[in-house]
Amino acid sequence: MTGHEEIGDEGRRRRTGRRSVVLKTAGLTLAGALVLGSAVAGWAYWHLNNNIKSVDINNALGDDRPAKAVVTPSASASATEAPLPTEALNILVLGSDSRSGKENKALGGGDSGGARSDTAMVVHIDPGRTTATVVSIPRDTLVTRPSCPLPSGGETAVAYNAMFNSAYSVGGPVCAVKTVEKMTNVRMDHYIEIDFSGFAKLVDALGGVDVTTGQDIDDDLSHLHLKKGAHHLDGTQALALARTRHGIGDGSDLGRIGLQQKLVKALLEQMARISLLTDPAKLYRVADAATAGLTTDTGLDSLNELMRLGQSLKGLSADNARTVMMPVLPAPSDHNRVVAREPGASTLWESLR
Repeated sequence: MTGHEEIGDEGRRRRTGRRSVVLKTAGLTLAGALVLGSAVAGWAYWHLNNNIKSVDINNALGDDRPAKAVVTPSASASATEAPLPTEALNILVLGSDSRSGKENKALGGGDSGGARSDTAMVVHIDPGRTTATVVSIPRDTLVTRPSCPLPSGGETAVAYNAMFNSAYSVGGPVCAVKTVEKMTNVRMDHYIEIDFSGFAKLVDALGGVDVTTGQDIDDDLSHLHLKKGAHHLDGTQALALARTRHGIGDGSDLGRIGLQQKLVKALLEQMARISLLTDPAKLYRVADAATAGLTTDTGLDSLNELMRLGQSLKGLSADNARTVMMPVLPAPSDHNRVVAREPGASTLWESLR
């Protein structure tokens, strides 16, 4: 063996050694990144899951409810993957002025004991889940509030000619669901509640919403001052628009409902407009905001269940979501309140069963 051969062999050994070190370092770096990525993803999942508060409405109400629609199971395209649900769905969505926490107080809240359902909508999703009807229930509607179970035990008394939003005040989500089911004879499959700060954060995470107002709005109580026309609103402004009533129309809840329905459409359009799936950071911000102020029934109280619901609604667009208000007329006993106008209200609820 010559000296050249010895040098060549030694050089090859050194190069092989360097490659081995580089490959080991790269492998360790990749493994570390995967572990870190898994840890971050695990923390993010835990955090989002932990955001969601829930109420066991099914257990609280038992069998004293409208019949649940019979679901016909659909065939799965994969033996290992459950198919996305396609059956019709009714969801009671409440926007509450649940006033606990500094953020809610800063946005117009007060004592946490005074929580009310500021906004109430029954969202009916048709079979196939590509079309929907959103029915607003005026908070000033006079109803027969049924006896409701209390978390502390016992029940509330039946109340006649009670304001609709008092159900939430006296019995929380369980009483709100029971009151809606009694007045509509429609089973609520799910319950979703979002508070002041959660709504404002969601709008901000989505980058704001575009809304066109048909008149000037000048409301010192909601701190909203807008000229007639098109506006791009941030979260605080969108919340003020959802709450304003004294700066529009006759100052009643009916005028406010029209603005709330505009916001529903605007939110659906904005969610369709932005590319969340190609921007993980934005997707996380939206998910964090959406779950931060959220209370659901136990059927939707995990990130997996909410994601599955969202995936089943991917074919639903703002253009295919119809917004209506429950037909009402002034209450004979108090013209500052309303009652269901028949037979229109019953016909509407019948169409959602």
